[in-house]
Amino acid sequence: MHVLVAEDDGSVAAALVSALTRAGHTCTRVSRGSDVLLRHRDAHVVLLDLGLEDMDGLDALRQLREVTAIPVIVVTARGDERSTVRALSLGADDYLVKPVRLHELLARLIAVTRRYSPPDEPTRVQAGPVDIDVDAHRVQVGGREVALTPNEFGILLALARRAGQAVSRRLILDEVWGDAYAASSRSFDVHLGQVRQKVPEVTITTIRGFGYRLEDAA
Repeated sequence: MHVLVAEDDGSVAAALVSALTRAGHTCTRVSRGSDVLLRHRDAHVVLLDLGLEDMDGLDALRQLREVTAIPVIVVTARGDERSTVRALSLGADDYLVKPVRLHELLARLIAVTRRYSPPDEPTRVQAGPVDIDVDAHRVQVGGREVALTPNEFGILLALARRAGQAVSRRLILDEVWGDAYAASSRSFDVHLGQVRQKVPEVTITTIRGFGYRLEDAA
């Protein structure tokens, strides 16, 4: 499996990556929480230190959980009960205190990933008059084919998959751009406006301070 190792201490990170590699895993090492949020989509599991270069690991965990259910094992020097309870309540799957025993880490890595089984994404999505062929990257609305750019297609697909549900802006940014905290979010607004213009048959409601909802015509 591919492991995202978020650790600001170079020697600790090197030891973890070396051990995981010997066990047959591949690794990406980052030292900043912003990079965790940017690169988690390429990994199967995250090993998260709580002392990162740009933010507290608990803040990174909270933001990560707003957009993904990827397994997260906290690996930290903080052994106090308060940090443990907070990390687990924020959505960490496991919590290990340094120094970590390699065999225990590998066992827990397998355990948390075994519990995590993402649902198969449908290759065809329908929401009211919208019919999306995911594999062919085609959109039809009431039999009319609509030409969308890749980003417009991604926004519509993210909303259509959750028709009738409130979808956070961060989740859409993460799915379409791969970065839930993209600085150039103005681009998102332009693309969303184009979706609304090209597909007037559906209503996309803005939920102030949170995100959007594609109204379920059914």
